[in-house]
Amino acid sequence: MLLLAGALLTGLVYFLVQQGLYSSISAAVTTAVPRKVDPPWVLPTPATSAMPAQRVPSDAASTLDLTQGLAVTKISDVAEQAALNRLLTVSVIVLFVYAALSIFLAWWMAGRVLRPVGVITGTARRLSGENLHERIALDAPPGELKQLADTFDEMLGRIEQLVSAQQRFAANAAHELRTPLAVQRAAAEIGLAGEPDAGQVARIRTKLISVADDSEHLIEGLLLLATSERGLELREPVALDVIADAVTEGLADRAAERDVTLSLYAEPLTVTGDGVLLDRLVHNLVANAVDYNVKGGRVEVRTGGDGIEVTNTGPVVPPDTVPHLFEPFRRLRERTHARGEGAGLGLSIVAAIARAHGAEATAEANGEGGGLCVRVRFPRGAHGARGAHGAHGAHRPPQG
Repeated sequence: MLLLAGALLTGLVYFLVQQGLYSSISAAVTTAVPRKVDPPWVLPTPATSAMPAQRVPSDAASTLDLTQGLAVTKISDVAEQAALNRLLTVSVIVLFVYAALSIFLAWWMAGRVLRPVGVITGTARRLSGENLHERIALDAPPGELKQLADTFDEMLGRIEQLVSAQQRFAANAAHELRTPLAVQRAAAEIGLAGEPDAGQVARIRTKLISVADDSEHLIEGLLLLATSERGLELREPVALDVIADAVTEGLADRAAERDVTLSLYAEPLTVTGDGVLLDRLVHNLVANAVDYNVKGGRVEVRTGGDGIEVTNTGPVVPPDTVPHLFEPFRRLRERTHARGEGAGLGLSIVAAIARAHGAEATAEANGEGGGLCVRVRFPRGAHGARGAHGAHGAHRPPQG
């Protein structure tokens, strides 16, 4: 393109100069050469001479003017041709020099401009599951390519976090699934060794059933977590306050067994989503709040505004531990494999279901009083309208 522009510019200059060059040279030559000059053979008569001055004949003057005009034309033509030849020669030489410099500058600029693209391409080719920590870290002035490299680095960071989370999830899932199998094997080998009596067989049977139930719950949780991560297949208006009322009523006996007071403060809230997943979300929130509590503690469930909030008493939760509670198999304390102990998937399932609905799940430690406050806020576009039957709030008296 630079070479083409140079050729067009040279042609345009040559054409414009050619149009007015002859008239300019002709005017210059005519001005420089006098119109009338005495012929060399006519000498002026001295003033002291008695002879009168001789006048040049008119036909001689006409011949002189004609000769002078032809000379001007000839000089103008020769000068024009010489000037145009000189202009063309110089233009062609300059054009070749310009072409060489343009090719060099284009190659140099293309290399500088496209160098970040080569760096990004090389980094992308080297990346694998073992070196996702690498970053481009492009050192360049602000611009589109700098922004592209920074965006690529941010994307790598997100991918690294996702891959690390998946790796931890797979490792923890394998560990959690291996533990009940080991317990079952040990119970069968030790408890049924020799000649066990009926009572021993009954105890082993109860233990094996309990471990099988825990394994079943764990597998169901893993499947639900995987389903939530895939996104929603069904979207319909769901009354979250009605779900909260049903869940708290269903967990009332469980709270009473643990001497926990369960209260519901429900304001109308309808969101768009999957009713089954939202029911599991509310159930996990309330069940976790009941299970991870203290004797004589309380659980408060509130719906309304833009989401649901569950607050409970319990052990003191370090603030730096709170964000990790939404990761799979993360607990405040190490697992003891006691009867009824969860697998550590409750809040991770809550977070996955919330993400599938475009909502955000957050938690906050209650400080020295102990316990946790978990909130799930839904986007405004996900809220729906309810009929007159759901226009009033509901309050369930404390149970426990």
